[in-house]
Amino acid sequence: MKIFKIVTAFTAIVLAIVLLSFSQKKEEKRKEKSVQTSSETKVAYFASGCFWCVEAIFESVYGVEEAVSGYAGGHTKNPTYETIGTGSTGHAESVAVYYNPKKVSFQTLVTVFFGSHDPTTKNGQHPDYGSQYRSIAFYENQEEKEIIENTIIKLNKEVYDGRIVTEVMRMDTFYPAEEYHQNYERLHPENPYVRSVSIPRLHKFKRKFPKLLKKEEE
Repeated sequence: MKIFKIVTAFTAIVLAIVLLSFSQKKEEKRKEKSVQTSSETKVAYFASGCFWCVEAIFESVYGVEEAVSGYAGGHTKNPTYETIGTGSTGHAESVAVYYNPKKVSFQTLVTVFFGSHDPTTKNGQHPDYGSQYRSIAFYENQEEKEIIENTIIKLNKEVYDGRIVTEVMRMDTFYPAEEYHQNYERLHPENPYVRSVSIPRLHKFKRKFPKLLKKEEE
């Protein structure tokens, strides 16, 4: 009987280790989403409302090789779409923008960021509201921080009369979102939200910055 109990306990421990290993590998797979880029690629990070919309906007810009939807700016590990929706993780729906600096500058990406959403709306972009939809421009070094801050100063003076509420935050950890969120606007053009919000927002951006767009063949 004693031997049976020992074997049962051992089996339970092995099963727990296997399940933990499977869970960790699944999480690593989500984090290590493959992105096809060139050797010169750099990455910039932005949050400005629903990441379906933001991803599509940046992917339309010349010099951007890929944009990945995800979560950033929070204080907990391994956030999910469900947990960030509660507002308890501190994360915002964000996008990692993979770009070729020989084709498009960080300054231009910052211009795209501010030019494609309302940076004066706190915790939201119509019709989505909550801290997970707040406006954040992330930086990874002092040069990027100064570019963002100088752009805010300029826009506050010339356009927004000091009303910009965008957070300027050092990038800590970016968590790619679940696979079904990636390229959502392109893959689901029939979705009611995409039709009424995402696509109109993309078209508005394209009309505003036609010279920044990729050519049709790209």
